[in-house]
Amino acid sequence: MGTVLRSCGSRPWLSKRPFMTISFVCGAFIFLGVSCLLAESSLSPVSTHAPELPANALGDHSSSTGGNDTVQDGKRWAVLVAGSNEYVNYRHQADVCHAYQILKKGGLRDENIIVFMYDDIAFHTRNPRPGVIINKPNGDDVYDGVPKDYTGSEVNADNFYAVILGNKSALTGGSGKVVDSGSNDSIFIYYSDHGSPGILGMPSGDFVYAKDLIDVLKRKHEAKAYKSMVFYLEACESGSIFEGLLPNNLNIYATTASNAKENSWAAYCPVDYNPSFPSEMYDTCLGDLYSIAWLEDSDKHDLRKETLGKQYEVVRRRTAAAVLEYSSHVMEYGTRSRRNDSLFSYVGTNPANDNYTSAEDPSPPSTLRVVSQRDADLLHFWNKYHKAPVGSREKVEAEKQLLDEISSRQHVDNDIDHIGKLLFGNDNSSKVLETVRPTGQPLVDDWDCLKIIVRTYEKYCGPLSKYGRKYMRAFANMCNAGINLEQMVSASIQTCPITPPA
Repeated sequence: MGTVLRSCGSRPWLSKRPFMTISFVCGAFIFLGVSCLLAESSLSPVSTHAPELPANALGDHSSSTGGNDTVQDGKRWAVLVAGSNEYVNYRHQADVCHAYQILKKGGLRDENIIVFMYDDIAFHTRNPRPGVIINKPNGDDVYDGVPKDYTGSEVNADNFYAVILGNKSALTGGSGKVVDSGSNDSIFIYYSDHGSPGILGMPSGDFVYAKDLIDVLKRKHEAKAYKSMVFYLEACESGSIFEGLLPNNLNIYATTASNAKENSWAAYCPVDYNPSFPSEMYDTCLGDLYSIAWLEDSDKHDLRKETLGKQYEVVRRRTAAAVLEYSSHVMEYGTRSRRNDSLFSYVGTNPANDNYTSAEDPSPPSTLRVVSQRDADLLHFWNKYHKAPVGSREKVEAEKQLLDEISSRQHVDNDIDHIGKLLFGNDNSSKVLETVRPTGQPLVDDWDCLKIIVRTYEKYCGPLSKYGRKYMRAFANMCNAGINLEQMVSASIQTCPITPPA
């Protein structure tokens, strides 16, 4: 493999072109397409939405005043979730730590900020600055002071739901902090992780399924346990979490890094992507494009003067790119009348920004090279290989990691292709599995069926990897086409060699 890589130059699959294909030799040629781009804000994608209640029917926080974590007669609450682990996913925990610093400077108390993070990157052996997490090149430490409410295996869907609902008895481990909110309180939820159609990842336990999450939010609304809620979501296909599921009368305003069928993008990636990268040579991406857009916008503005809608437009412009195929559409869902609320109502504001004079000017985009969230781990493994000394054990291990990941991806691709052909025939398989439902419809009609199909696949073919989760739409389409448990079991047994445990 070393000879092949050297023959391609020092960085064979990092290119200034939007798309480049490389091959690795390991007994046979393995082809992998990796997309990267120069992200600019020249597009203005437009989303469509259902009619909503007028703003005056739901109340408005845009004129709220108050200090610390209070807004009018209520409090501000925040839930921050990094839904991944491992150093390769550094950026998700960095995003969440950065969000905490904004909330803390904004006046929220730790007792009202609940943080989910695996906490395995700050002191990781590959971190060039032990005990420090940064969210951009040469950035400040965002790890300092972050509460460790739920870490390790405590970062799971059940605890996430329990925290939102204020249900302490349903918690497993952790600090015990929950959103113990009342009818006049505001809630801010920020989630950064890998996603796929209809699901969000968690490092432990089951996925966060869109229908389950929306049901939790509905229960919170029925309990009259908040006045208004904002949900910022960073993940691939993140629009699928709310599309056709989040009603417009729950007083919840949500924005997502992408629509229901697009990747989202990792940013501030290693030196081959960004010449200004710090000298310590991080070999992983430090942030995500949608996330750094709202975080860096919040860092510098007087948030009493900036509305949710204004920030949405700033983030939308910065996340869009000059090449549509390699960008994502930031979307908004739910009660859009809340976009007139001030950001201050949810995240407070840093007093140091009181005299900021350019609050009304559009924020110019940073010129960034970004990589698809799903390919960020390949970039990490390549950089590990590239940096390791020639002939070292570390280089051999890094080479194996990279080739194993590529091989694993091919294996999943082949399995899904084979299952699809068994279920729908050679001619119809691709059409059925790749169908995207019209805007406004949820991913699937029967979410219980989706769970059964996924669990059946995992039983016979092994756990879905982060890459494998891209096929959640294919699984959903099996349900939409009427595939039942017996058919899926039969197709999985014929496809996969794994024998399920007795």
